[in-house]
Amino acid sequence: MNVYTCELHADRSTHSFALEPTAPDLLLEVDFKWLMAGQGCWIDPDRMHQEPGYARERVQAAIGSPCDALRQCALQLQACMTPQIQAS
Repeated sequence: MNVYTCELHADRSTHSFALEPTAPDLLLEVDFKWLMAGQGCWIDPDRMHQEPGYARERVQAAIGSPCDALRQCALQLQACMTPQIQAS
């Protein structure tokens, strides 16, 4: 039996950008990438930034994950996404 544990770095603010307050911070993106990898889903960071549909699909998949830390991370990431990406 395999047991997976997930951990989220919750000790930082997701709104630490002075120039771009809606952009996710780098550590949140890294958490998301590795938490998704732990679930067997590999993330392409360049596509996450360049293709809104890809980003939305990956975040929605993570929100449906059984891993609580991944779900929380995805919800934080979704909150940081621009309204165009969230709605399209």
